[in-house]
Amino acid sequence: MRQKTQQYKPTDNKGFFDEEDIYQKLTKTGNPLELTSKVINFEMFRNTLESKLLNTAKKNNAGAKP
Repeated sequence: MRQKTQQYKPTDNKGFFDEEDIYQKLTKTGNPLELTSKVINFEMFRNTLESKLLNTAKKNNAGAKP
């Protein structure tokens, strides 16, 4: 008798509710980010991240050296 193998979706083909299902599974298992966000207000870092880190333009088009 042949056993069924679980088939996984490729990472680039997400369904409409896949992200929500993942969050629900993480919540059931005890997502450490949810616990941390109850203690730390991450919004206080938003201005720093948006102004300094996310808006940096590339200095040139050169890539890694061969």
